[in-house]
Amino acid sequence: MRKVSAVVALILVLTCTGVVGAAGDLPWLTLKQGMERAKEENKAMIVDFFYGKGCARCEFLETKVYGDPGIAEKIRTDFIPVRIELRKALSPEEEALGRKYDYKNECLLLILDPQGNVLTDPDGSKFCFADSIDPDQFIRYLDWYKRSR
Repeated sequence: MRKVSAVVALILVLTCTGVVGAAGDLPWLTLKQGMERAKEENKAMIVDFFYGKGCARCEFLETKVYGDPGIAEKIRTDFIPVRIELRKALSPEEEALGRKYDYKNECLLLILDPQGNVLTDPDGSKFCFADSIDPDQFIRYLDWYKRSR
């Protein structure tokens, strides 16, 4: 019994210190919460219109992008993570944001400035992705935004 208690205690300590646990455990907010925090903290938002299990795109993002320790840390430090659950009824604000970027009730990843406008790079490309995004490309976008501020 002592061994089991010691193992459980060790797991709790490691989990609380961040040594164990999913790297992609991001503090996802609702759109309303995210918009408020983005304005308060003057940070951009990562907004993911997300289905979850069974969606190849969502599972890829969850494991390969948000699950990457470096990307997860960049998001936690420099951005406000917002998740819009597509398996639930959307709020009027979520619906309006989706329509604005032509999401068609499907997955969509947006990077928005603190006022809720989609970011664009110097070439004018919008940070608006219907499909999966390569983790290296995603890091470049995050780094570009941070440098441009």
